[in-house]
Amino acid sequence: MTAALGQSGPAADAASANVQYAASGGPSAQGAEPVSYASVTQLNGLLAQLEASSKNTQAHLVKLRIERWKTDGSYKKQALARVDSIQRNLQDALPEILSQLRATPEDLPTTFKLYRNLDVLYEVVVSVVEDAGAFGSKDDLQALSNDLSGFEGTRKQLAQRIESLSSAKEAEIVRLRAELKTAQAAVPVAPPKKIVIDDNEPAKKPAVKKKPAAKPGNPSPAKPAAGQTPAAQAPAKPQ
Repeated sequence: MTAALGQSGPAADAASANVQYAASGGPSAQGAEPVSYASVTQLNGLLAQLEASSKNTQAHLVKLRIERWKTDGSYKKQALARVDSIQRNLQDALPEILSQLRATPEDLPTTFKLYRNLDVLYEVVVSVVEDAGAFGSKDDLQALSNDLSGFEGTRKQLAQRIESLSSAKEAEIVRLRAELKTAQAAVPVAPPKKIVIDDNEPAKKPAVKKKPAAKPGNPSPAKPAAGQTPAAQAPAKPQ
């Protein structure tokens, strides 16, 4: 859990997303479907509550005096590592996810990414609260317990939002499929082309073959005229 908290996700291009309020009062991301005003209001309240819990938790973690706890050095080192991982998550990973979600308020992958990060964060804060109760002061325990309650409340609200968004997305998919099916049924089907064969069409004449031309230097013998006999072949000259 500590290692997961210390890691920060890929940098988001949230600055390029321009979220504006439409004329109806609901914000919409550029090139995306408009988001209802109620949905954005719910998200803004949830994120504001989470940011307040994050700010209070960071302030209370700084006041911890783990070095004064009555426990061995190895346990103090583990407690310090958990506190450090929580602080790095609250300062780096969490603000980045919140920025992504503000740019795309109803994006399910980003919403679930926040829930998963908050779930891991909650488990590690529980460990620090238990340590503070066992080795720290009552004031530290009370302050961190209040922070833990804040994270728990936000996590429950976020889970409900994920369920609501999932149902809405599923209903939208069903509606779009029905509209596509209706549109496909309304498209007229072109009739097949007919090929007409005329049996009375006259047969084509056979092509006339051309006689091969005589090769130069080898003239063909002339044919004798009618009534004439061919000339006798001249005898060969004696050598």
